Order: sequence, then structure tokens, then C-alpha cells
Amino acid sequence: MIKKLKRRFIVLAMVSLTVLLSVIVAGMNMINYNKVVSDADTRLEVLEKNSARIMLKDMLNPFGNFDEYYFDDDDNRFLFGHRGPGGPSMTRDEAEESRFFIVSVDESGSVLKTYTDRIYSVDTDEAAKYAEKALASGDESGFVGDFRFAVSDSVSSSTITFLDCGRTLGSFYSFLRASILMSLLGLLAVFFVILYFAGRIVRPVAESYEKQKRFITDAGHEIKTPLAIIKANIDLMDMEIDSGVEGRQEGLSISSEAADNLKENLGDINDQIDRLAGLTNDLVYLSRMEEAESSLVMTDVPLSDIVSETAESFESLALEKGKIIECDIAPAVTVKGSTKELEKLLSIVLENAVKYSVAPRRIPCSEDEDGMPVPPVINVALRKEGRNAVIEVRNETENELTNEQLSHVFERFYRMDSSRNSQTGGHGIGLSMASAIVSAHGGHISAHTASGHDFIVTAAIPMQ
Repeated sequence: MIKKLKRRFIVLAMVSLTVLLSVIVAGMNMINYNKVVSDADTRLEVLEKNSARIMLKDMLNPFGNFDEYYFDDDDNRFLFGHRGPGGPSMTRDEAEESRFFIVSVDESGSVLKTYTDRIYSVDTDEAAKYAEKALASGDESGFVGDFRFAVSDSVSSSTITFLDCGRTLGSFYSFLRASILMSLLGLLAVFFVILYFAGRIVRPVAESYEKQKRFITDAGHEIKTPLAIIKANIDLMDMEIDSGVEGRQEGLSISSEAADNLKENLGDINDQIDRLAGLTNDLVYLSRMEEAESSLVMTDVPLSDIVSETAESFESLALEKGKIIECDIAPAVTVKGSTKELEKLLSIVLENAVKYSVAPRRIPCSEDEDGMPVPPVINVALRKEGRNAVIEVRNETENELTNEQLSHVFERFYRMDSSRNSQTGGHGIGLSMASAIVSAHGGHISAHTASGHDFIVTAAIPMQ
């Protein structure tokens, strides 16, 4: 159990840290990407506004003064976008650094003209292909490869402006890879730190748990001795009462009525002692099983034979209560386990099913006859599922079961119907013992209901 607690602590800590780092890394890179897109759109807006002047300048005077045509007459330091001086603008250095090309197409998609003088990696044919892809996307802006584009429509044509974002996208991807790599390295480092300190963190819980188990074991042994003495004295008193009634010992002669009352009281005391002794033995067994999770000697066990023989041994008890057991056992199923503990597991689950299944029903024949009893069926199945051998025991219940009840059935002293405690004589600890046995074998056990009026216990035990 302590190992499970340690593993769960490590998993919880690592999952929490992974989620936190994922949110941080994703947030930073989303902000970074939005900045790349925003800067590209700002430049595209300026280039769109001045695309006609740029293309006209090259057609009229390819070798003319760039400043004279590229920048506004009022302020030769900036090139403004659609909103004028109050909107996006580009400085001289930014304009010189920008690598872009412009394609103008008509309504049919035919290229009217292209401008590629400000970029050397794209020729006229490639520019036309990029324009075709941009128009095919149906978006007014977006990415085609490393190029951010913007489409502006006029009466009879469309102009697509492309901006080379290769450098900024390259920086973005480099930062993305670096941030992911650093996060993974950080997670790895934190994992080893948590792995080192996890034992120390759960140590107080482990010590408390070990003290609890030790107390149960020691107290169980201490309780057994006085219970045995009390039981022996009760038997002796019972014999002396019989002797007194028969008048064989002087001073012990009592009336038959008084003797019957005393014997009845002693019988009740004896029953409660047996009950307390059984509870003590179960608690000690449960504590030992939890301690033996890693120390059980595992051998190849013929589980099919164990299930069949145990179910057969319970048939007489079931018939005595008007119930029958039906088996569906796959042959030659072998698991790694302890024969004694697996027999105990089957006995616990079958005893629980016999105790708490519905009473026999009667089918009325006529008004003057009680009818024939219909015995309830307890189903026992064994099958293979992947690498596990699955034991399933099903019985019908009188009261409707809820998911809330089923979530607690393997807890100590939990009873779904506490009012039946005196009738069945159980302690509410049997299924806890079954769960400990299955856990000691590296398997898992669960309880569920298919109709609300059936109780199904399923135990999966690894075959290897």
C-alpha cells in the first residue's frame, strides 16, 4: 500500500507539473506567434496601401530614386498604411529589410502583373503559383509556406501582397523547440528530485500505517488468549450447571428453569465470543495479507481446479438455504499465485453470495396451494481476458443497489444493509480481505451491477 501511495504521489506531482508547464509553454508560444502574425499584418497593410505606387515606380523608372516614389511626400521617414499617419507605418530601415512581392490578377484568376524586385528567391512563375494558392484558400489573409499574404479586391481585379516571414517564423520555431526541450529537461530533473524525496514525504504516513498494522497484529494475539480462557470457563460453567441440575454435586443443585436461563445466557456469551474471535482472526489475516504483498511465494496454480472445487464445496450450503450454484469454468487456466490464498478468495466471495442472495421465490399454482419454490441461482464463472484470469461471481439481491454503495463494498466494516448484521453473522470485512488477496497477487477486484438487483464481483488475476 505504501508503494502504491508513493507511486500515486509521484504521478500526481508529475501530472500537475506537466499541466502547468504545458500551459506556460503554450501561452508563451501563442503570444509569440500572435506577435509574428501581428507584425506581418502591419507591414502587409502598409505594403497594400502603397502597392500601386511601388509597381508604378518600377515601370516608369526602374533605376530612379527609390525614396522619391516609395515614401510619402509629407514625411519621407515613414510609409503609412490605410489609416494614414494614425495607423500602421514603416520606417526606412524596415522598408529596406522587407522582402515581398505583389501579384495582380483579374476576375478569372489570370495574372495581370507581378512585382518581384524586392525579393530574389521568388521569380514570376513562382509568384503566380503562390497567388493561385492564396486565392484557392478563400481567405483574405493567411500563410502560404513562409509567406504571409493579404488580398485586396478592386472592381475588376485583385491584388495579393506577399511578405516573406521566413526569418520571424524560423525564430518562432526555434523558440518553440527550445521551450519544449527545456520543459522536458525540467520535468526530467524534477522527476528525479520528487523520486528522491517521495519516500521522505510519505514516511510519516508509512510509519503510521505500519504502527496500525502492528497494533492490529499484536492486539489480535493479545485478545485471543483471554477469549480462549473465557470460552473455556463458559464450557466449564455449562458442565457444572448440568451437574447441578442432576444433583450430582452438593451446593450446585438448581432448578431446571434457572439452569435453562443460565445456559441460554452462556450460549449468547459464547456466540459473541466466537464472533469476536472470528473478527480478530480476520483482522490479523487482513493485516498479514497487506504486509505480504511483496513476500507471497508465487507458484503456478491451477485456478480452474481451485474455482471448481471451492464452488462444489459450497453447493451443500447453498442447497440448505434453497439456492443453487451454476458454474461456467474455462479449463486449464493457470495463474501465478498462492493456492491457500486463492482458495480463501473464492470462499469469501462465494460465502458472501450465498448469504446475501435473494431468498427462494414461489410460483403460485392455485389459490389453495403455496406453489413450487424457485431457487435463486448463484453464477460462478472463470475465463481468460488477455493476460488475466477473470473470476466472476454473480448473485441476485433483494434491495436495489446503487453506485454509491458499490464504491464502498471493499472498505473495512462497510455493510450495504447493516440491519442484516445479526442475521448473517458477518463483520463487513470479508470483501476487504478478498481485495487484499487480489492486490497481493498483482490483480484488481471490482463490484458492479447490471440491473440494479444483481451483485457482481469481478477479480482479475495475472496469469504470468
